Amino acid sequence: MPRPLIGITTYVEESTRYGVWDLATSLVPSGYHELVRAAGGAAVLLPPDDPSRAGEVLSRVDGLVIAGGPDVDPVHYGAARDPRTGAPATVRDIWELALIRAALESGAPLLGICRGMQALNVALGGTLIQHIDGHAHTPGVTSWHPVRPVDGTRYAALVPEEADVPTYHHQAVDRLGEGLVVSAHALDGTIEAVELTDPDRWVVGVQWHPERDKDTRVMAALVDAAAEFNLTTPGATLAPAAL
Repeated sequence: MPRPLIGITTYVEESTRYGVWDLATSLVPSGYHELVRAAGGAAVLLPPDDPSRAGEVLSRVDGLVIAGGPDVDPVHYGAARDPRTGAPATVRDIWELALIRAALESGAPLLGICRGMQALNVALGGTLIQHIDGHAHTPGVTSWHPVRPVDGTRYAALVPEEADVPTYHHQAVDRLGEGLVVSAHALDGTIEAVELTDPDRWVVGVQWHPERDKDTRVMAALVDAAAEFNLTTPGATLAPAAL
């Protein structure tokens, strides 16, 4: 059977240097597609597109990863901008929120990573804490800290033990979006994972960066859910050639 095809969102950097070039580039760290492959999937990168075509794009893949990145603009959850919140990433916000809503509508499996978890929460009507201390220390350097699973959740079934995870963020989930439940906390109480309460829907967000770790359990569960979604959804395809 062909590997499930997992779409990973990318972002545009206006100035990226490689070789003799300095160009606008759609990119995402290679750890994302490497983790998908290690977990048994095939990866395809999804650059920003017309948000009205989010459903069309999503219909070509079996599962979706919303990658980490800059802060979600507080305009999307009705909050005033904190001075410590990063500059808006308007195109990316609109595109990824559209993809998330399309996935929620279609039932496609979804994993939100760091910013992706926060965007999931916002898409479901939740809010964010715009600044916390202690989860990002040196700029550009990943920190590690333990997270504790919440008993009875999908995440706890995958990772039942307290686990050290690679983390780099200064915002966090505040009010939960509709239908979400907390599935892991940091030792300071910060929400570190969320998921839909519906047991038939594979939608999970993690605040850390599994693509910077060797633990494939969460990503492998997404890949397995994507394979099952393909088998039960008319029109879905596992064949990369369909792209």
